Amino acid sequence: MRLHRLDITAFGPFGASQSVDFDDLSAAGLFLLHGPTGAGKTSVLDAVCYALYGSVPGARQGGGQGMTLRSDHAAVGTRTEVRLELTVAGRRLEITRQPPWERPKLRGRGTTVDKAQTWLREYDATTRAWKDLSRSHQEIGEEITQLLGMSREQFCQVVLLPQGDFARFLRADAEARGKLLGRLFDTRRFAEVEKRLAERRRTTEAQVREGDAGLLADAHRMQQAAGDAMDLPELAPGEPGLAEAVLGAAAVARCTARELLTIADLRLAHAESAQAAAGRRLTDVRELDRLQRRFAEARERAARLAERADAHRAAQERMERARKAGAVAPALELRDAADGEHRRAAEAEARARARLPRALADAGAAGLAAAARRAAEELGGLESARRAERRLAELVEERAGLQRQERADDEVRQEAESWLADWEATRTRLQSRLDSAQEAATRAEQLAVQRDPAQRRLAAARQRDRLTDDTEQARRRALASAEDAVAARAHWLDLKEQRLHGIAAELAANLTDGTPCAVCGATEHPAPARKGAGHVDRDAEERALTAYQAADERRARAERHLGTVREALAAATAEAGDAPTDRLAQEAEEVERAYARARATASGLHAAQEELRRAEGEREQRVAAQQQAAVRSASRVAGRERLEREQASLEEELTRVRGTAESVAARAAQLERRAALLTEAADAARVAEDAAQRLKDADARLADAAFRAGFDTPADAAAALLDDTAHRELQRRLDAWQSEDAAVRAVLAEADTTDAARRPPADLAAAERAAADAGRRLREASSARDAAARCRAELDRLSAHATTSVRRLAPLREEHSRVARLASLAAGTSADNERRMRLESYVLAARLEQVAAAATARLLRMSSGRYTLVHSDDRTGRGRSGLGLHVVDAWTGRERDTATLSGGETFFASLALALGLADVVTDEAGGVRLDTLFIDEGFGSLDDQTLDEVLDVLDALRERDRSVGIVSHVADLRRRIHAQLEVVKGRSGSVLRQRGVG
Repeated sequence: MRLHRLDITAFGPFGASQSVDFDDLSAAGLFLLHGPTGAGKTSVLDAVCYALYGSVPGARQGGGQGMTLRSDHAAVGTRTEVRLELTVAGRRLEITRQPPWERPKLRGRGTTVDKAQTWLREYDATTRAWKDLSRSHQEIGEEITQLLGMSREQFCQVVLLPQGDFARFLRADAEARGKLLGRLFDTRRFAEVEKRLAERRRTTEAQVREGDAGLLADAHRMQQAAGDAMDLPELAPGEPGLAEAVLGAAAVARCTARELLTIADLRLAHAESAQAAAGRRLTDVRELDRLQRRFAEARERAARLAERADAHRAAQERMERARKAGAVAPALELRDAADGEHRRAAEAEARARARLPRALADAGAAGLAAAARRAAEELGGLESARRAERRLAELVEERAGLQRQERADDEVRQEAESWLADWEATRTRLQSRLDSAQEAATRAEQLAVQRDPAQRRLAAARQRDRLTDDTEQARRRALASAEDAVAARAHWLDLKEQRLHGIAAELAANLTDGTPCAVCGATEHPAPARKGAGHVDRDAEERALTAYQAADERRARAERHLGTVREALAAATAEAGDAPTDRLAQEAEEVERAYARARATASGLHAAQEELRRAEGEREQRVAAQQQAAVRSASRVAGRERLEREQASLEEELTRVRGTAESVAARAAQLERRAALLTEAADAARVAEDAAQRLKDADARLADAAFRAGFDTPADAAAALLDDTAHRELQRRLDAWQSEDAAVRAVLAEADTTDAARRPPADLAAAERAAADAGRRLREASSARDAAARCRAELDRLSAHATTSVRRLAPLREEHSRVARLASLAAGTSADNERRMRLESYVLAARLEQVAAAATARLLRMSSGRYTLVHSDDRTGRGRSGLGLHVVDAWTGRERDTATLSGGETFFASLALALGLADVVTDEAGGVRLDTLFIDEGFGSLDDQTLDEVLDVLDALRERDRSVGIVSHVADLRRRIHAQLEVVKGRSGSVLRQRGVG
């Protein structure tokens, strides 16, 4: 890295624009940056750091995101800016940074803050012009960090050498050295490895303990299942031997459970045999008890039958008399029927004669029939009078109908006249309603034409608002894709450049003795190039190219999508215009409301038309009804006169026929009633005479039947009869007595029942108690056997589960043991780590050893061969070893701590250490060459000879085409170093002056 030019405006103490031409300063190799205290020497270095990384070292950055970098001497309208031109990795770049700027508002009062801005340009030697690369803070920061290969902290330690920090580094303890070296060499990944190993050890330990806890839980469950047959191991989770102890105890418990199960099987078999014998004995005793009770019950039933023998014989005699009386029953029933019929006929005859006139009450059946025939003949002569009477009633009804029609026609005429009087007002009202509905329909059609454009504008406005957000998102995605593509391209070009640098090693890999070289043609290859650390091969370059092409394709897709969204946004904006969405929505809503009102009013158009049509139809109907009523009224006059003449003729005829009756119908009713009563009385007299004769014949037949059946009188036969219910009850009693007698005789005749009766009484209770005891013993034996079987099954299941758990935990135990050894080794607590050195400390110790070796080469020259820096990995006190730093004094041959050096010795030792550290960090960062270095202060502590030697060492750096800037206010250096950059401070701010340059 070589600095060419630095331009500063309104930065730090510099109120105006200042420029530094590093090419002129670097021509002399050494240049001096000097000035009074507080003039701004360090601010020049801060400007370089800010241009590269966007921030300044340490606490000078302050708060406010860089707003504190602005000079208090700057004019109000001048913006803070830093521009740095440099060459790095063969590329000439220009970086311009402007921090956030609080400026006055262009309009109104107050201030506003402009965002920070950054530009990155590259000089194209072919076109001899600057080419813009990026304006993204993040992208530019990543590009610079990748090209330099160093973070800001590393850059400040390597390029801007702060001697005070390295003097403290020489005197610091191992912990402080570790912090500084860790920041420079970025050994966080090794600390992360230690942390990950420790976390993995804790995780595996917790998993092993968890597995052991589950194993102990299985052991507790096995102990609960086995009872006293198992003893638990007195081990905690995680202790060695736990799994073997649990499995051994489980095996003992399983053997004990199997033995107990065998004993329980034998006891169960014995209990089953005893229970079967007790069951057979109980069955025999129950059968004997049943037979004995059966015989005793039969004897008791026979005694009860003997007691009811007399009653049984009386029932048999009663049944015999009832059987004989059954032969007389038909005659009895016939005589009773004839007697009932005779009584009813006599009662009917008495009732019929009571309704006759006194003159006919004692007449015989023949006289009553003759009187009935005479009344019927007189009734037949009244038929024509009946027809005339019916016609008269019809005439009266016709006249009443004519009167009703007349009244109805009068009402129709009056209603029609009243309705037609209001016709004009009704017609005007309906026509007005129809006109209003038609106007509303016309207005609705006009509004309907306005609805669609309003809705389209509203939809376009909403789409415009949505696409505005989508456009911003698409723009950000396109910008991010472009930044990714630029980063991928830079990574590919970097790898390609690295591969080109190491192409010699790649070509040398294919060389063989005797085969010509593809480059020079030589057949001998005495020193072929070797691939160094971090060599980039073709596959890595192609992968980077593929990644860049994919990123570029994503960028193209994002840009196409952004163009599509922008086109859609332009179309939506053209449709909707610039009107706000809320206003368009309000206008569309107003159109909709007006359209809805017009539609609601126009919806009554059809109803109004129909109502007017119905009103006109009703007017025509009422006019026609009025005319028809007048015609009907004229035609009814002649009809009414004809009906009056016919009515008068019929009334004269009926007056003659009715006589004293009110009407012909009344006279006919009198005759019909008389004829009916006479006919009924004649029939009742004939029926009564016939019933008396049948009753006499029935009495004779009954007396003959009773005599033949053996009864003295018919009354005796009637008394012997039984009704159906009594007959069935008596027969049931006889049948029951016979069935009981037969059953008792059968039981008393059974041989086994008789034998059982002769044996001693059965002791059923004792047999039941013996069977119950046997059953209880069987249940107890079965329960014990089931419990033993469950215990064995549970122990087998838990043992299998425990065995599976032990097998599953075996790899985990092995992993935990391995991880624990590695974690202890990396943490420095393992017995195998003799020096108790942590992994990060080990890596830092190797880096420190490299730094000490590189620093010694310069320290020997600065100290005239007296001092050598050596790395020491000895332990200090009880702490860990690895980061010790000693100095070897060649004059005494003894090694001592760097803290014992004097002030001047400490300065050139720290300078040598800083230069050595710069070389090591540079190599670590990928070999980026640092052609410009700055050394800050410390030269005032050297004597003239040592100062000459130090300056000789720094001047030797020029031989390697490097330039070194010394930051100091020592007056003697101004005499020794001709190329100078002076910082002059004043009331209006500091200024820069270059001296002694060509």
